[in-house]
Amino acid sequence: MVRKMLLSLVALFLVLPVRAAVVDIDNTELARLVAAGVPIIDIRTEGEWKETGIVPGSRLFTFFDEKGRADPPAWLRQVQGVATPDQPVIVICRSGNRTKAASQFLSRQAGYQTVYNVRDGIRAWAKEGRPLAPAASAVARCLGGANC
Repeated sequence: MVRKMLLSLVALFLVLPVRAAVVDIDNTELARLVAAGVPIIDIRTEGEWKETGIVPGSRLFTFFDEKGRADPPAWLRQVQGVATPDQPVIVICRSGNRTKAASQFLSRQAGYQTVYNVRDGIRAWAKEGRPLAPAASAVARCLGGANC
């Protein structure tokens, strides 16, 4: 009887959907994850990238354009070129607000298991004096059709 209940419980856990996680991180954790090779997606606009620079190694995929419009399926196709749903991914914006929506989308609709949301965005990264790369060459590469 106990064995049967245990098997039923195990079967129940196997059919329940795996809960994806959005994990808010600070800059110390961001630096650690980037050094470990976790891809970072900068969802800001081209103008924002050029204004502040980017975290070195960032992939530049705008989620909300200058008018606040988003095309989640098109954005997801870009992200899928960098990481599959079973791989962790980092999402960053200016202050951490837009990444909440993008992170939830990756987690809830696209099935990404681990999404790291940079809590205070690029502004906090820059304020701490952490390294920034000029965005101009990365933007030119992206506009040239490269998988950024």
